[in-house]
Amino acid sequence: MTACAIEPPSTSGTDGVPEAGCVITADGAYAARLAPAGDCWFPERWTLDGPEPYAVPLPGTQPEEPGTGVQPMGDGRVLVHRPSASRHLFSLLYPAGTGTGELPLGSVECPEPGTRLVLLPPAPGGGRAYALAAGPRSGVVWLVAGGAAGPERLAEVPGRCAGGVWLDGTGRLLALDRELGGRTKTVVLDLERGVVSPLLQITDDSDDRLLLADPDSGLLLISSDAPSPGQERLGWGVLGSSLPVRFPECLRLPDCAVTPFAIQPGQVLTPENCAVALRVDGAFGTWVGTWRPAERRVRHLPAPEGWLAGAGVWTPKGVLRLPYATRTTPCGVTDLPAAPPGTQPATPPGTQPAAPPGTQPPTPPGNQPPTPLETPAPAPAATRAVRPVPVRPVPLQQAPLGRLVTN
Repeated sequence: MTACAIEPPSTSGTDGVPEAGCVITADGAYAARLAPAGDCWFPERWTLDGPEPYAVPLPGTQPEEPGTGVQPMGDGRVLVHRPSASRHLFSLLYPAGTGTGELPLGSVECPEPGTRLVLLPPAPGGGRAYALAAGPRSGVVWLVAGGAAGPERLAEVPGRCAGGVWLDGTGRLLALDRELGGRTKTVVLDLERGVVSPLLQITDDSDDRLLLADPDSGLLLISSDAPSPGQERLGWGVLGSSLPVRFPECLRLPDCAVTPFAIQPGQVLTPENCAVALRVDGAFGTWVGTWRPAERRVRHLPAPEGWLAGAGVWTPKGVLRLPYATRTTPCGVTDLPAAPPGTQPATPPGTQPAAPPGTQPPTPPGNQPPTPLETPAPAPAATRAVRPVPVRPVPLQQAPLGRLVTN
């Protein structure tokens, strides 16, 4: 997930806690995490697509460090990333009889000071895994699993890079948030051609980041300070659309950090009906929100006990699957069906009930009317024609990726 002001604070692995609680494959079949064993940590693979979820421990010859990264592959193996000074070691773990088999893949050198190498989100298909070496002047994308022979350097993107969102179902088009000239904009990298193109630029002076994308519907979840300079806002748009990015007022929860973590797949041509899962962190704890662009309301739900916060996946039928682990249930999944369109949403803890759809709360004397439900992003200075979203990847100078918002 892209690091920005709207996200809750995350651990860095330096305080004895792993960075990521759980990572799930793009198809939702497998998950991986570092599981605790006393004061130690070991990789664990979860199988999620069977009748019941189950975990397979994959301990190595020695415990893992809290900074170790793990990622499930499509065939059930688990990729392990072990940082060591300026070198980063990669291996694939798999069950082998009563123990754990390990296939070393090689290492990546990051000699430049200030460079941080992290695994990118699981790629579609599950056959390959990628990492981003983010340095102070450029970011380098590496293929670290699934290549012909060890880690392979694919492309370098000028500027300080972060994030990582897949835009297509083939694992070719990767969006990165790039800071260049004091502003952050999202660019897209064609991994086959090594070409970088603009993707998201709402205004010249705004910081614009891509948080999530759904290749089926084209729905994009965006963070930007364009509507409120100096304050990050959550917005949504559609890849290739000529309509402006929208910033719903319902996604602004006072004194809460709201982080989108999953979009319902399979909703071709109907992005406004896609359900979006939100992690909400506030004074009353952490809970789950679900939201659809068409409804402009957030439904608030209690998180299951032991939720691996921020982890979850939607099924095409609209069921949100949330992994959790407790002392009595070390591997569990809670299924939360999405509310039918038009259902009155619940309210977040410690707040008053929201006004019913189509109504406005009364305005106290002397106060201004409430803010509209949606705030359109300011239009960019230039206007360019928009072509339909291509069915398959095409050379980027012919694709509409650089023309997300044009009016």
